[in-house]
Amino acid sequence: MIQRRQTKKVYYGDVAIGGDSPVTVQSMTTTKTSDVKATVTQIHELEEVGCDIIRVAVPDQQSAEALPSILKQIAIPLVADIHFDYRLALAAIDAGVQALRLNPGNLRNPESVQLVLKSAQAKKIPIRVGANAGSIDHAWLDGLDDSLSREERIAHGMAKGALQHIKILENHNFTDIVVSLKASDVITTVIAYKLMAQQCDYPFHLGITEAGPLTQGTVKSSIGLGILLNEGIGDTIRVSLTDNPIHEVHVGRLILQSLGLRREFPEIVSCPTCGRCRIQVIDIAKKVEKALSTLKGNIKVAVMGCEVNGPGEARDADIGIAGGNGYGILFKHGSVVGRVPEDKLIDVLLEEVKNILAEKGDI
Repeated sequence: MIQRRQTKKVYYGDVAIGGDSPVTVQSMTTTKTSDVKATVTQIHELEEVGCDIIRVAVPDQQSAEALPSILKQIAIPLVADIHFDYRLALAAIDAGVQALRLNPGNLRNPESVQLVLKSAQAKKIPIRVGANAGSIDHAWLDGLDDSLSREERIAHGMAKGALQHIKILENHNFTDIVVSLKASDVITTVIAYKLMAQQCDYPFHLGITEAGPLTQGTVKSSIGLGILLNEGIGDTIRVSLTDNPIHEVHVGRLILQSLGLRREFPEIVSCPTCGRCRIQVIDIAKKVEKALSTLKGNIKVAVMGCEVNGPGEARDADIGIAGGNGYGILFKHGSVVGRVPEDKLIDVLLEEVKNILAEKGDI
């Protein structure tokens, strides 16, 4: 069992971040926020695949004005991402967003900061602060030990910058804070979060920023987030991919599932195929994965290539199939329970999955 770092708990609407609450999965829309229809459509798609929290960019007044309409049509908490203009933050708060992504040090003056914090505090709206390696202030690197590696220097600078933003909030008695420290480099990100974990008890938003396209971004995010989560660090995550944000949610869920941190979605185990395979394992596994992508429930499903090793190697699966010659076998927990024509394998498997989930009360 992973021993989670003990943190303060804050709430994005009804969704808790930190403390003893589950690690949540976030994503960010790729639409223009001012385009209400497109933004709501994308959020609904993300809700369907298990996104817990959604963030939208608010770069202008038109985007801020769209927020009330968007909020009326979605079911998950919405975070407004704002930089530099305190008026947009005030508009987002008035619109009813559940959280802000805002660095107070980037606002124009102390009076602006005070106005935003007073309004957010009155409506119990948390603020996510932090520092990205790409926008690091070189002043944050002053005085660091020359023996530090490049990654360590940047990580120390990020932590220093985040602490400065936190201090601004704390000076106004504002403590509903979530902290992020993101770099596109895995090692830098890991060092930064570990440093920060020693200096505050606020919950952490984890991510490898600008991680890249689907394959590279998935690998980098899985390694970086996996290292930190395995050490109990991290309370909410976003997998940043240059792709459809639905993939961000899928990958985020799988990271948490693989570490045993959340198990409310189906898990698929499947063999890599070999010369013994007598069915199209790759195609079948892809179809099963797609069919299960919108289902919820703690169940392990196996797709195996041959009846010789399939049931044994996947005996911990709740339900599974393995290929034969023109047919396949259906097995539960390693025991064969049926023989099915090949063209019926997927349908029979999915029906059994739904039956099991219904018995568990998940459907």
